[in-house]
Amino acid sequence: MAIAVVVHGAAGRMGSEVINTLCGDEGLRAVGAVDLRVKGDLLTLPDGSGDIPISTDLEAILLRCRPDVMVDFTIRDAAMPAARVAAKQGVNLVMGTTGLSTEDVEEIRGLCNNGDIGAIIAPNFSLGAVVMTHLARLAARYFDSAEIIEKHHDKKADAPSGTALATARAMAEARGKRFNYPALEKETLAGTRGGETEGIAIHSVRLPGLLAHQEVILGAPGQTLTIRHDSISRETFMPGVVMAIKEVVKTKGLVYGLESLLGL
Repeated sequence: MAIAVVVHGAAGRMGSEVINTLCGDEGLRAVGAVDLRVKGDLLTLPDGSGDIPISTDLEAILLRCRPDVMVDFTIRDAAMPAARVAAKQGVNLVMGTTGLSTEDVEEIRGLCNNGDIGAIIAPNFSLGAVVMTHLARLAARYFDSAEIIEKHHDKKADAPSGTALATARAMAEARGKRFNYPALEKETLAGTRGGETEGIAIHSVRLPGLLAHQEVILGAPGQTLTIRHDSISRETFMPGVVMAIKEVVKTKGLVYGLESLLGL
């Protein structure tokens, strides 16, 4: 039997791509959609297979459609209330919203434990990006200095990206201590060095024409090592989303990141 899915944020760029992907997988079935920008009460599926109910009211859609999983690609202020509503109804969670704090993640862990459900939260659903972070962890043990440049489209609401922050934290954890962050005598333009966490400077670029790109640059005397990943279209995230949906229905509790699903 196909896994029934409701998409929260269905009219957004990622939500629309998720709906399209669900239509192309025999093991998954879109049964409902939620978006604050909705007009009407039906969403026509892109493969022409029919319509599904759509609403601004998540609770009403969950009660009507009884999904196995809610997929969320919205913003933090919408994602957290949605997670609470879905968990209360025993619906498993797949969340790709960036900007969730450590406290948010711990709250979702508690929702899973109290509701006996599964949740998969990932800073990035691109399998290539997950491998990039894994390689950066491996390299971090051999370098004392590192910086991250992340580039995204100009509509991205937050900076730095969740992927960049997760990568920096993973590198510091693997290294076992902070990286060496060079002190400046003078900064003639405020913010030129970007943000800093764990001794790693993170630089955020926002431009039309970009989607999602990241470079991890590690430095040592006489050499640098660059690990780079580029997402060219939103299709890059869909294999990870599909994997997460199929795994979360077999999961109890919270899984953070796709690393464990990939055996990394």
